Amino acid sequence: MPAPNRKKSPWVLVGEYTSLGIMLPATTLVGYGMGYLLDRFFGTTFLRIVFLVLGIAGGFLQVIRQVQKDTQDRDDG
Repeated sequence: MPAPNRKKSPWVLVGEYTSLGIMLPATTLVGYGMGYLLDRFFGTTFLRIVFLVLGIAGGFLQVIRQVQKDTQDRDDG
């Protein structure tokens, strides 16, 4: 039996969106760091850019998922 739909408190929403604000730069930094380390290990120069783009894409993917989830929750409620 599904749980009843409850409206999220404003503080819960603030927490969720604040975590997204932290996650986006964090995924970018992690992607760049991984690419930098792999560049040093393999002696290349392009992997930091590849992993930077992957980190940015991963961060935006999380933002899109959260917005879709919130939109669906709002439409269901």
